[in-house]
Amino acid sequence: MSTKNLGIYIHIPFCKQKCNYCDFCSYAGKESLSARYAKSVCEEIKFVAKKFETSQITSQNVKTIYIGGGTPSLIDSKYIEQILNEIKLNYKVDENAEITIEVNPGTVNLEKLEHYKQIGINRLSIGLQAVKPDLLKMLGRIHTYYDFLDTYRFARNVGFENINVDLMIGLPNQNLLDVKDALEEIISLEPEHISVYSLILEEGTKLEKQVKEKLLELPSEDEERAMYWQVKKILEENGYKHYEISNFAKTENFTKDEHKESSNLNLKYASKHNLDCWNQEEYIGFGSAAHSYINMVRYSNIENVEKYVENIENRSIEKNYIIQERQNMEEQQKEYMLLGLRKIDGVSIQEFKNKFVANPVFLYHEQLEKLVNDDLIEIDGDVIKLTDKGLDFANIVWEEFV
Repeated sequence: MSTKNLGIYIHIPFCKQKCNYCDFCSYAGKESLSARYAKSVCEEIKFVAKKFETSQITSQNVKTIYIGGGTPSLIDSKYIEQILNEIKLNYKVDENAEITIEVNPGTVNLEKLEHYKQIGINRLSIGLQAVKPDLLKMLGRIHTYYDFLDTYRFARNVGFENINVDLMIGLPNQNLLDVKDALEEIISLEPEHISVYSLILEEGTKLEKQVKEKLLELPSEDEERAMYWQVKKILEENGYKHYEISNFAKTENFTKDEHKESSNLNLKYASKHNLDCWNQEEYIGFGSAAHSYINMVRYSNIENVEKYVENIENRSIEKNYIIQERQNMEEQQKEYMLLGLRKIDGVSIQEFKNKFVANPVFLYHEQLEKLVNDDLIEIDGDVIKLTDKGLDFANIVWEEFV
């Protein structure tokens, strides 16, 4: 029996300043908790390893570690080292594991990046979001584009060879030319991966309030979709494979004549951690608000960072866990379809059959027929995937499998 792969997610909830669009579980001004928080995360790592030692979870091959937030790069890098060391002591970490940390410009320097490299981090995800100063200010970002350039240059000097850059589209006061200019700036730096997210106005955020009060105006839906297709066109023309709704990875040995949609293009730089999540692989999350998926159970940690720490310090770790879902087979199959249809290459019928001993074409005959008739998906040989129209109306497709 082959060894299963396991992903690990670490949530660092501290931020220097809460961004105007953000509804993630993150807190500004609580960095003084960093030492206690890191120690608590280490205690949770040991606790979970012990809890699962009889179910072979700890012998699974840890293929990816993702350190997200919040702003993980805000805290002292020694705490990141402590957490990684604890993972390696308690889990079987692949020697070639992808280890990613999210980094925000203005929170790292050359020395911190050097330390990340020394402790085994091999992938950076840099939160740029926009290039123009007015857009960065409107988003509530603490950095300038020049801060980003410094961070990127430091990362290359240190030797990082796998860097993602995050950008956002559909922003108030943003137009097609802004998006084109931002892409050209970033492409000229040749990052290995670019993530481009359409703004979602989350309830209760400062940006949502400003739009509601008509202080800011969003681009129209047609304008936002035009931005999306411009992003796809420009990135594909420059050697980036569009492999998930919002994600593009640089392909090796790319030529302009290459067929951009080919699934055979080398995806060395795709985010392995995220791909495993979209392929419904198991993962364990550590830290406040972190989510886990083990043995068909989805659970999360409580969001309150002080309570999370107190429960661990008081040896009441179990109080931190909230069961979100215990899946049955039908629910797992539907979720597999939903997650798989985020990927541009879609769902492999054969891989579905290998996992569930069932054919999705027969299992979801009614849903698939409706979606094909609406030109939202296509079934091509072994693959069920979104059409171009489906990319614009992906939520409608996913709803069929909720």
